[in-house]
Amino acid sequence: MMRKFLEGLVFRSDSARFFKYHALYAKRPFAPVRYYCVWRCYLLQRRNAASISMAARFATPPILPHGIAGVFVSKSAVIGKDCTIHQLVTIGSNATPGSKRMGAPVIGDHCFIGAGAQIIGGIRIGNHVKIGAGCTVTEDIPDYATVVPQKPRIILRDALNK
Repeated sequence: MMRKFLEGLVFRSDSARFFKYHALYAKRPFAPVRYYCVWRCYLLQRRNAASISMAARFATPPILPHGIAGVFVSKSAVIGKDCTIHQLVTIGSNATPGSKRMGAPVIGDHCFIGAGAQIIGGIRIGNHVKIGAGCTVTEDIPDYATVVPQKPRIILRDALNK
């Protein structure tokens, strides 16, 4: 049984290993296990130039087509089920005192976040939202919307496609 566990860690991708340790950290209050998980996650993040907080909440491990390379997720962020996150994405909090959108983003289920997108502040991203590559999102996005760069605009699907 131990061999099967170790093989699972050795032959998995970095992102799969990272989220295995992330889930183990959240479930185990026993201090040595938590320290080990933090240490392993730190090594994986350092190797991939990523920063995903252990306090960030994921409904399910996200789909990472390019691994955790360059992905930043702040400690208060909440990410829904089956989200696809590409490389160099920032999901960051706004800590500026007196700011209109202070806090971290809440991202809905089944969202697609393109490469280099930045989602900043205490905003809500709806379910089934597509955020294009290079977008900077600082406003709430409704369900079933598409956000594209170059003066980001929201494109809603018509009611028949829901």
